[in-house]
Amino acid sequence: MTVTIGRRELLAALGGTAAAWPLAAHGQQTGMPLVGFLGSETRKAEDSRIVPFFREGLKEGGYSEGQNVTIEYRLAEGRYDQLPALAAGLVRRQVSVIALTGQPAALAAKAATATIPIVFQIADDPVQLGLVASLSRPGGNMTGVTSLNVELVPKQLELLHELVPTATVMALVVNPASPARAESNTRQAQVAARRLGLKLHVLHAGSEQDFDAALANAIQLRAGALVIGTDAFFFSQSGQLGAMAARHAIPAICPYRNFTAAGGLMSYGTNTPNQFRQVGVYTSRILKGEKPADLPVQQAVKLDLVINLRTAKALGLTVPLIMQMTADEVIE
Repeated sequence: MTVTIGRRELLAALGGTAAAWPLAAHGQQTGMPLVGFLGSETRKAEDSRIVPFFREGLKEGGYSEGQNVTIEYRLAEGRYDQLPALAAGLVRRQVSVIALTGQPAALAAKAATATIPIVFQIADDPVQLGLVASLSRPGGNMTGVTSLNVELVPKQLELLHELVPTATVMALVVNPASPARAESNTRQAQVAARRLGLKLHVLHAGSEQDFDAALANAIQLRAGALVIGTDAFFFSQSGQLGAMAARHAIPAICPYRNFTAAGGLMSYGTNTPNQFRQVGVYTSRILKGEKPADLPVQQAVKLDLVINLRTAKALGLTVPLIMQMTADEVIE
């Protein structure tokens, strides 16, 4: 009897119903190492904002996809609950290294394997999360890059307050699908709001469909400005969020430059492309024989402030000259 297996069933058998591409048969790539790439978002989002920089880092180490390394992508398409199955699928494929972005993916990979090397990019403290023993000597099978983004919410609130001093009510958008990040963002924002004498509303958005409702809710609550929290999902949707903020005519700040380029008022955060490149560099070093335990976790410390003057003008806001001079980029 002949049994026919469809593509959907095949993807599910290989580790989850979310996207996986390309599904190259590693056995046919004799002598070529197999790298697993674990992400939270869609192929379009990852391939436009993350993967090119990851490949660039790999190339710096002498590896080019399809030539001397195969990459198998497992993406959750915004459904964080899919990540454990996707990580387990990469373990079953016996990949040489797992490269990943975002705290949810990092926690899923850690739970899936204690032996396969893992290189992460996260915006949290990996020691506090239990991913590594210390930044200088990770000590296990994980290392990578961490940014300061999770600690930027208070500064973002301050920048908005400086630019919109008449706004005494602010709103913060967090992703409930990432509870640890949402709780951290909320706690820090509430402390900063009390210090600045502001009232803060916390709004939830865990999918694209939630964005419009969250922004409309902010307006209904009479919030004079909006902070977009730090989250891998928000990063992938930052352009859409920027366009929405402009459409709703609400002053808003986000950690990611794409937000401001798409019409958002401001962004303040670390240089994410360089972080993804570093993940590729570390992956190549591990493929050459180095161990994650001996590779210090890299800390991204450069912060970029980007201001959209066109949006400020449309909102009737005057950006102080000193703020324009200190900005890393001004969009006119």
